[in-house]
Amino acid sequence: MEDSRRWEICCLGRRHRASAVGPGRILTGPSGTPRRGECMPMSLASNRWAMKWIFAAAMSTALLGGCATVSHTGTTSQASRNATIMEAGELARSGAALVGPARSANDRQIERLLAQLDNPTLTREAAALAAGDPLYNYVGQALLRRGLPLPRPFDRSAWHFDAANRPPADSDGYRPPVKLAVLLPMSGTLAVPATPVRDGLLAGYYGETRRRPDISFYDTAGTTGGALAAYDQAAAEGNDFVVGPLGRDEVNALFGKASLPVPVLALNRGDASPPGGNASFSLSPEDEGIAAAEYLLGRGAHRVLVIASSDDTQQRAVTSLRDRLAERGGEVTDVVSEGIADLGPYAQKAGGVDAVFLAIKGSNARTLMPKLALAGLAGKPRVATSQVLSGTGKPEEDRILDGIAFPSDVWSMRGVAGLPPASNVGAQLNSAKGPAARLFAFGFDAWQITAYLQRLATSADGKIDGATGTLRLDGFGNVLRTPAWSTFSAGVAVPLLNAAQR
Repeated sequence: MEDSRRWEICCLGRRHRASAVGPGRILTGPSGTPRRGECMPMSLASNRWAMKWIFAAAMSTALLGGCATVSHTGTTSQASRNATIMEAGELARSGAALVGPARSANDRQIERLLAQLDNPTLTREAAALAAGDPLYNYVGQALLRRGLPLPRPFDRSAWHFDAANRPPADSDGYRPPVKLAVLLPMSGTLAVPATPVRDGLLAGYYGETRRRPDISFYDTAGTTGGALAAYDQAAAEGNDFVVGPLGRDEVNALFGKASLPVPVLALNRGDASPPGGNASFSLSPEDEGIAAAEYLLGRGAHRVLVIASSDDTQQRAVTSLRDRLAERGGEVTDVVSEGIADLGPYAQKAGGVDAVFLAIKGSNARTLMPKLALAGLAGKPRVATSQVLSGTGKPEEDRILDGIAFPSDVWSMRGVAGLPPASNVGAQLNSAKGPAARLFAFGFDAWQITAYLQRLATSADGKIDGATGTLRLDGFGNVLRTPAWSTFSAGVAVPLLNAAQR
C-alpha cells in the first residue's frame, strides 16, 4: 500500500478518514482519534458448587462406627468407565511428545474414548483429575462442547497478561492490550471477507467508552513477506497483542514460527492447536458440524441421513458431523447428493432414519422438501448448516423450509449488547448486510475476546455472550463457539427458543 493512499471507514455513523502510515497499516490513538485525518463520533446505540464432602464425611463416620454391608451393584460398569479414563490418560501423557499428523491422530483417539462417557461420568472424572494432569485439557474440552461446566479453570501457566504494564482489569474483566496490532488482508482478493471483519472489530472498539488500546492495522496482502513479515513488524513496533491473520495457511505459518514474542488471537483455525499462550477463533464449518451433531444427539437422534452439496465447505461440515456422531454412539446412515431423485430407499433402510442433515443452500433445499415428504421424512427433525440462508429472503417461497433448524449468529436474530440492531447497521454499512453480516459479527467478537481474554482464560466459568454465539476458551487455546439456533417460520428466519433444551 502506498503511503499516500487514503481510505474511509464508516462505522456505525463514525466516519474515519485515515492516511496509510507506513506499508500496509493505519494508526489511531488511545482515544480513538486517528493520528492523521479526522473522526466524527456518533453514538452507538453461580457459580454453583456441590458440597459432596459433607455427605462423604457423614458416610465415613457411619461406616467406621459399625458393621456395614456394601452393595457391589454396577461394579463392572464403573470399572469399565475407569478403564476408559485410564486409557485416555495414557494417550494424553504419551501424546505430549508427538507433533503433526501423529499428534492429531492421538488427539482424535482421546476424543473418541471420552465420547463413550455419559455426562455425569465425564463431569465426575474431570473433577477427580489432579492439577497438571494433561488429560484435563481433553476432558474439559469435551465438557465445554457438551455445554457442561468446568470443575476448575484450565492450567494457563504459559499465558501472561501483564505485558506493556497493562492496567488491572475492571470489575467485569475488561482488560484490553495497550497497543493492539490487527493483521488483515486489506488489498487483493481476500480483502472482500476481511472488510466486514475489520469494520466489526472497529464497531466494538469505538463502541467502548473505557480505555482503548492504540490500534494499528497491517495489510498482510500488501506487505512483502505476508503475514509473517507483518507480525514481525508489529512485534518490533511495540504492540503487546496481535489479532489475525485471517487465512488458514497464514495461521499455520505463524503458529509454526520458532517463537511468538507477542501473543496472538488468530482469526482462523490452523492444522494444530495454537502454541501455548496463543489462541484461535474461527467460524469454521467443522464447528457447525459438531454443533449440529450435539443438537441432534440431545434430541435422541442417533441415525442421521445426510444430503449434501459437493462444496468443500459443506463437505467439511459433513465430515465433522459424521465424526462427532460416531464418537457419541450415533451414525450417518448415508450421504447423498442434493440432486437425488428418490429418497425412499434411504429412508426405508433397516434401522430407519431419526433425522436429516442438510448441507446445502436454501435455494436447493426448497426443491428437496417435496422429496423428503414423499419418502416419509418430512416429520423427522431437519437440521442444516448456516448456508441454508443462502438464496432465501422471500417468505412466500421459503415457507416450504419451515421447521428446519440451523446455527446462526446471535446478533442477526436477537441482537447483542454493544451493537445496534443488525438491520440498522446494515442500512448504513454494506459490510454489515447480507452474508457479510456474519463476518461483521465475527470481527466484533474478535474485539470482545481481545478485551476480555484474561477472564476468558483464567475463570472456570469464563464466557462471552458474543455476536456470533457464546464463546469459551478450551485448554488448547481454541475459542469454542456455541451458536444460536434459528428456524424458519412462515418463511422467515426466527430464533429457535427451545434450542437449549436437551
